[in-house]
Amino acid sequence: MVVASRNKKKTAEIVKILNDLNWTVISMLEANINFEVTEDGDTFEENSYKKALEVMKAAGLTAIADDSGLEVDALNGKPGVFSARFSGEKATDRRNNQKLLELMKDVPKNKRTARFVCAATVVFPDFEYFTVRGECEGEILFEPRGSGGFGYDPLFYLPDYKKTFAQLDAGTKNLISHRARALAKVRAKLSDLEGGMKL
Repeated sequence: MVVASRNKKKTAEIVKILNDLNWTVISMLEANINFEVTEDGDTFEENSYKKALEVMKAAGLTAIADDSGLEVDALNGKPGVFSARFSGEKATDRRNNQKLLELMKDVPKNKRTARFVCAATVVFPDFEYFTVRGECEGEILFEPRGSGGFGYDPLFYLPDYKKTFAQLDAGTKNLISHRARALAKVRAKLSDLEGGMKL
């Protein structure tokens, strides 16, 4: 199964979560695929399906893709599908975080609710596929905390853990994150298929 992502950290996360199933999970690099899929869908589900489909066709192998992002209630669900390019064409994690903080500077603590969302799609070589969704609720801080993770992790605070995603150890994050929750559903579906159940 090929992970349809050129993001090394994301690929490593997916490989780690799926590593005990009866699948050999490889990166796009290992599959000799080197192209960027244009993410022009209106939803996380559309984007994850498109990425998995294109990589499946290129590799001739089962492909898994996810599309994930941050939905902030005070911003009517933004940045949403534009999370990675929130600050424009030359977006970086730092610029995206700066823009989010700027837009949120007058929003009081009790109105800073948000969630990370992940849609994951597996497309098989016969074009059969399934898509699942995982979410993780939290709050947006007034300043970044922690140096782990990537993206908006330093601003995304989990009240139950009293830490941001960037302060969590990888083991905990891989249990509770939106991607972990979506991939747990992927694992369950793949296990069912191995057991002979239909999609």
